[in-house]
Amino acid sequence: MHNLLIDHLSTAVLQLNRDLQIDYLNPAAEVLLEISRRRIYGQRISQAFFESESSIDALESAIKSGYPYTKREAEILLPSGKKRLLDYTVTPIMGLHSTDSLLIELYPRDHMKRISQEDEFLASHQTSKELVRSLAHEIKNPLGGIRGAAQLISRSFKDEALKDYTQVIIEESDRLRDLVDRLLGPRQLPQTEELNIHKVIERVNQLIAVEAEDRITLLRDYDPSIPNIIGDKSQLIQALLNVTRNAMQALLEDNQVHDKCITIVTRALRQFTIGTKRHRLVCCISIIDNGPGIPGELLKTLFYPMVSGRPDGTGLGLSIAQSIIHQHHGLIECNSQPYNTEFNIYLPIETIVQG
Repeated sequence: MHNLLIDHLSTAVLQLNRDLQIDYLNPAAEVLLEISRRRIYGQRISQAFFESESSIDALESAIKSGYPYTKREAEILLPSGKKRLLDYTVTPIMGLHSTDSLLIELYPRDHMKRISQEDEFLASHQTSKELVRSLAHEIKNPLGGIRGAAQLISRSFKDEALKDYTQVIIEESDRLRDLVDRLLGPRQLPQTEELNIHKVIERVNQLIAVEAEDRITLLRDYDPSIPNIIGDKSQLIQALLNVTRNAMQALLEDNQVHDKCITIVTRALRQFTIGTKRHRLVCCISIIDNGPGIPGELLKTLFYPMVSGRPDGTGLGLSIAQSIIHQHHGLIECNSQPYNTEFNIYLPIETIVQG
């Protein structure tokens, strides 16, 4: 009965015996530690996660003394090689004469930190988008007047050489109008359909392979179990292409990297939170490159319009990609160190896209 109740907790819970072997863990712990309870039962705690030798000593001390304790901001290493930042509480459970077992409750801090950063980013991005929309409206109105005036002036000229000057005004007005339209992002609502995300990614890979002209290796690590998603095929291709093309350009412009490589990884994540909503199943697409990395001062504003780390960049590609993914109720995150930049795109699988 007690295990049945603990199984339904959102808090990750483990129970260890006196030999620090795992007797029980609930589904929330399976998700957090990315392990299966059937495979981990009877194994030492270090097989589920490892912090340090001193943490093992502290667990053994809790068994002997019977005193509970709490550890804050512990960085643990999972069997998958991933790291997690969490708090945990260890509570000895007394038997007839001594401590029978330990109950460990895990509280992920990196998850809460990510949600906080995500909320902050979405709020600031929304403010930026509203500012850009207002600015774009103010720019497009006089542009239309300038273009119309240039056309009228052109008709009054008999000298073709003078008409060339007015044509420059018309063409530059059109170029600025197109730039403003790109700043506003996709104007059409998503045309949703059932999609195989790997077919979308393969289309992007084909386009990148043509542009890269065999100067970059494209690696794939796909999870074939990911179900179809609901989304706009052309918009998702555009979003993934913008992110992947950024990685390609960073690699091609860096002469220090010889084995230039972009890796696309897909995984299905269970019980994943985007914003304030917890999703039963989420598709994660990771686009990883071994380029020079993104400067730290650019990371916080990376998805803002007109922000670019390249001298000839427009700073629109990632902004448009973020808008498209946001329309699909998803999220883009970026982590970057020298020679390892990773963009993670999360798309809810069960969510039908709405306007």
